[in-house]
Amino acid sequence: MMTLRLIFSFVLLTTLAVSSPLSVPPYFQPYHLTRREVPVFQIQQELGALLSENSLILLPSNPLWLNTTKRWNTMAPPDIKVVVQPANEVDIPKIGMQIDMKQLRSMNIARDGKSAWFQGGAYAYEVIPFLWDRGYVTSTGSNQCVGLTGPALGGGHGRYEGLYGLAGDNIVEMKVVLADGSSITVSDKSNKDLFWAMRGAGHNFGIVTNLKFKIYPAKIKTWHYHNYYWRQDKLERVFRELNKLQDDGKTPPLLGVVFGQIYIDPSIRRDEAILWFTFAYAGPASEAERLLRPFNAIDAIKDEMGDVPYPEIPVRQNTDLSNCISAPFSLASVMLQTWNITTERALYNHFMRNVALYPDLAATARLYYEGYAHRGVQAVDSASTAYSHRDEYHIAYVPL
Repeated sequence: MMTLRLIFSFVLLTTLAVSSPLSVPPYFQPYHLTRREVPVFQIQQELGALLSENSLILLPSNPLWLNTTKRWNTMAPPDIKVVVQPANEVDIPKIGMQIDMKQLRSMNIARDGKSAWFQGGAYAYEVIPFLWDRGYVTSTGSNQCVGLTGPALGGGHGRYEGLYGLAGDNIVEMKVVLADGSSITVSDKSNKDLFWAMRGAGHNFGIVTNLKFKIYPAKIKTWHYHNYYWRQDKLERVFRELNKLQDDGKTPPLLGVVFGQIYIDPSIRRDEAILWFTFAYAGPASEAERLLRPFNAIDAIKDEMGDVPYPEIPVRQNTDLSNCISAPFSLASVMLQTWNITTERALYNHFMRNVALYPDLAATARLYYEGYAHRGVQAVDSASTAYSHRDEYHIAYVPL
């Protein structure tokens, strides 16, 4: 694979080699230095003259500043001084600050109907209905709060991975701007090493301005969702049934995702965290509920279910835009092959002890669970991309 080397060398000049009396030795030639400090107003003045029309340079005084610098992951946020929104790909090599891609969001379906081009700033909440309205779907991240590109470069878990693999598995080609300002094509025919690396570990090699994605006919017209609210005394039984359904990657490919949370719902009980689990199935209730019979047999506080078009599923599973987390939080996560029931009970008890010690946690603390259908992921050769977790099927994480 591509070997990246950073070579730091200190050269002691011992001889002077000059090709002709008229040439200027390289050590006397001028070269550009990065200024130690540049006032933000000067950045706006100098950089603005270099960028395309409709590009924006935002300073903290701009009314758009807070929305522009808001981050999904607020762990160790950077100290941002200036934000630039490029209007065109050619602007990117000229920018050395946070690069906000939100103006690069165009989408086009290829003539063959087997792929589509998406610019690097496109969000999942835009991609899904765009394709659906034209009779197609693809594998995207499962949360509408994130873009298409970011999750795909890291692998990209989503509801269609049981059928079509990870989001990153569906990348056909990328247009990438490198650190030296050059723009290259990355595919299985061009820059093959980067194509391997950027599907799974792709966030640090360059800026992806365009992606060509595989797309598929939308043959499944409705998805079934079923949301359950359980008391804590059902924990062992719930995780036992989850293991029967999902253990070691055997989740049925049409059972797109199972999300879960352990949290305090004051409308139910203020002194006891509940279990909330939501199932999404690519098909009608008649098929889905056969799989969910063991969960229906577990006495629930309440439940909700219905059949909706695929673009509405994020709303029903609380992963739409209205559920994006914008406040600062810390995050710890682990990837697993099976749920350890003893550990889950210990985590629940630990959660409740800490909420008792720090009551303010009750409003924000969560234990999150994700389990995806994995057949499409396992069908991809693990050596073909840099994604290294194809044998880990479940994700548990704790944002505080």
